[in-house]
Amino acid sequence: MKSALLSVIFFSFLLLSDAFSQSLPEPRQSPVGLTRMIIDDCYVKVIYGRPSVREREIFGSLVPFGEVWRTGANEATELTTTGDITFGGYHLPAGTYSMFTIPGENSWTIILNEQLGQWGSYTYSQDRDVFRIQADVQKTDEKTEMFTILLESNTNSTGTMTMEWEHTRIVVPIELK
Repeated sequence: MKSALLSVIFFSFLLLSDAFSQSLPEPRQSPVGLTRMIIDDCYVKVIYGRPSVREREIFGSLVPFGEVWRTGANEATELTTTGDITFGGYHLPAGTYSMFTIPGENSWTIILNEQLGQWGSYTYSQDRDVFRIQADVQKTDEKTEMFTILLESNTNSTGTMTMEWEHTRIVVPIELK
């Protein structure tokens, strides 16, 4: 009986020491970002990766013009809305969507796509697009080091989604349907 108890204690110690010897995963270079807003009784949120400029040329270089981009880092950016909204002038039913962009020098194409759980834009399929909108590029004097998406309520029925990185800003109007 005593030897069985010692065996259990010994094997428990081995299991615990193995568990403690495993290291925690390294933090991501591009942390996860979350922005949200409430318009009336509709909740809108965006989850995205936040890469940094880190002394690199971003648009037209690291992020090429004219190519589909995951709109951040790591997993594809996802937009969720609990109610029907108008996004950049287009009707968007309640749900969760992947958001991609095609950056250009003067305007961006913003794509909402029904395929979720994508890593980057590697498996992006245009056939799964809900819609595409155009948004003008605004140049900024102030440099934004980390890619940032902000959702902001303007009134009880309107808001905006703003994307900023480096010296570029994109603004999309959002309205409660």
